[in-house]
Amino acid sequence: MISHLSQSQGAFLIDRSPEYFEPILNFLRHGQLIVNDGINLLGVLEEARFFGIVSLIEHLEVAIKNSQPAEDHSPISRKEFVRFLLATSTKSELRCQGLNFSGADLSRLDLRYINFKMANLSRCNLAHANLCCANLERADLSGSVLDCANLQGVKMLCSNAEGASLKGCNFEDPSGLKANLEGANLKGVDMEGSQMTGINLRVATLKNAKLKNCNLRGATLAGTDLENCDLSGCDLQEANLRGSNVKGAIFEEMLTPLHMSQSVR
Repeated sequence: MISHLSQSQGAFLIDRSPEYFEPILNFLRHGQLIVNDGINLLGVLEEARFFGIVSLIEHLEVAIKNSQPAEDHSPISRKEFVRFLLATSTKSELRCQGLNFSGADLSRLDLRYINFKMANLSRCNLAHANLCCANLERADLSGSVLDCANLQGVKMLCSNAEGASLKGCNFEDPSGLKANLEGANLKGVDMEGSQMTGINLRVATLKNAKLKNCNLRGATLAGTDLENCDLSGCDLQEANLRGSNVKGAIFEEMLTPLHMSQSVR
């Protein structure tokens, strides 16, 4: 604070921290911001705000911003992630929400119950990985390889798996927990030979996808875009295809007949 009591020479007593006030005084003298090493810029900024020195506040805010370390957006490697997994209790929820794993080799890892919501998993190798009950909601899986992965009870709502390979995957959970891929972008995916009994693919996009020889018994495909999709050899018994787009879809050698009542367009 500034004392209202002045000395005989007319000088005022300023009761503030000398460490933070010195840069303020120097700035008022010659208009340059000079801060010695070891002095916290946040403390100087508070002093500048206290005295209402707008031009100095702007200088300090820029200096503080430039002093912050740059954000690291580089992808997480397999080695880093395995070290992370080993240091985490199997009973605790592992949150990987929004992290960048782009191009990483995560094949054959136990990734059960991990929260990958909105994570970048594009071009990842997830072949033979155990993703049982993992949360991949809105995750980017475009161009990734998930061949023979365990996807029982997986949550992939509105995820982007365009161009991914999911051959021979298992979505079927014996306990009855159904995989949820509602609204997912699965354009051009290869899911040949996958077990998908009871899977939820409502309003998903499967245009140009390969679902040859898939088990889709009791699957929810209502409103799904199946245009030019290869469904040859599929088992669609009791599947819900109401409102789906089957224009140009291939249904050759189906294990069960597709009734027209299942599809309205």
